[in-house]
Amino acid sequence: SEAKIQKFVEEKQEWILKNLEKIQKRDAQKENVQKLSALERQHLQNKACVVIPRRVAYYAEKLGVSYGKITLRQQKTRWGSCSSKGNLNFNYRLFFLPEELRDYVIVHELAHRRQMNHSKLFWAEVEKVLPDYKVRRQALKRIVI
Repeated sequence: SEAKIQKFVEEKQEWILKNLEKIQKRDAQKENVQKLSALERQHLQNKACVVIPRRVAYYAEKLGVSYGKITLRQQKTRWGSCSSKGNLNFNYRLFFLPEELRDYVIVHELAHRRQMNHSKLFWAEVEKVLPDYKVRRQALKRIVI
């Protein structure tokens, strides 16, 4: 009934407003990225090509792992991936994230050099380097690629 709908909306009003705000922020972020010209996007990709490999080298040493080629791509659904050969792929949009989230993605992919799965052993590898990885992981989930 209409009364039940009204009651439900009133009870969930805080949640609805909070999530509407998140959606609006996400849409604004997407709009800002889409407004970039091809030249601006290329400039940012070039900067990412310097910053991300430095962080990969830093964390690879901390984890005691090696890696192959690093590739930056314009991916639509992933922040990063690690191949069985040790090649690392990262979304160039990683460059736009706060450093702690960027580092989380890098450590996550490097941890796959020890465990090519998401087992407890894998998460233990991540936790060795980033004890607060769960907080970072949750923050990253709130960001839409």
